[in-house]
Amino acid sequence: MTVPEILAKLPGMSVLVVGDLCLDRWCTYDPALGEPSRETGLERVAVVKTETTAGAAGTVANNLIDLGTGTVAVLSVIGDDGFGFELTRALGYRNISTELLVKQSLIPTFTYTKLINTRTGEEDLPRVDFVSTQAVPSGIEGQLIDNLRGLFAQFDLVIVSDQAETESGGIVTPALRDELIRLRDGHPEKLILVDSRVRITEFRRMILKPNQQEAEAACQRLFGDPRAFGRLQQHTESPAARRVAQPVDICGAGDSFAAGAGLALAVTGSPVDAARFGNLVASVTIMKKGTGTATPAEVIAASEESGL
Repeated sequence: MTVPEILAKLPGMSVLVVGDLCLDRWCTYDPALGEPSRETGLERVAVVKTETTAGAAGTVANNLIDLGTGTVAVLSVIGDDGFGFELTRALGYRNISTELLVKQSLIPTFTYTKLINTRTGEEDLPRVDFVSTQAVPSGIEGQLIDNLRGLFAQFDLVIVSDQAETESGGIVTPALRDELIRLRDGHPEKLILVDSRVRITEFRRMILKPNQQEAEAACQRLFGDPRAFGRLQQHTESPAARRVAQPVDICGAGDSFAAGAGLALAVTGSPVDAARFGNLVASVTIMKKGTGTATPAEVIAASEESGL
């Protein structure tokens, strides 16, 4: 199928994004206002403007929406706190369904705070992250599994965004992963695409999207050979790009690829078409600051430019 033909199908698609959700806070500060604190003598970082967006799994969802997907929902956990309120509002603003979110008070909302110099437009101070290394409590895990089980059949595509790199993992717990495997086996016609930074080897009979570093690390861990990609495919029972010379910002490129490739695979059934379409989407977003997205018009222009 051509790129325009794929894009024409997307308004009729419904996609569920399962995974680690965070709030991205883009805080612009003015160095000229950095006067010392009277109490500590430390110079303050004077933030003059803040923009918020949904990040991590939210970046995947944002890409799906901007590509024209008809229905997009997220299944994740957020804190019952101010950052959780901002995150819910950011998702709602993009018409991303929050019906399956589990709000709780035990774990804070995962938040990235990025400090951008108003003079240069560059992020030049250390990021301030609000993180938790606590495992998902069993009661919350049960709610997630119930939500997944209840509405899984309604979606054309499920994208798993397993981004937590802590030992305990994030919201894609072993029990949730096992439920995904059971649902996949019970609904073989359903497509599940997985993006996992450190646990790609734990998923079975799904479409896996590791980058080269993640795939090599998994092969080294399992087989002692970082290039044993064929054995990795056999182990996970998984069914089987446009070059950009000077990317502006590669942050979120993998999420853009996952959104585009997952949609194209669901529409066409062709891994080749899916890889080509996913790379086109990512080639657009890496030319934008921050975790950018691509519109149908931009994807068509990229395809015409590259002759695809």
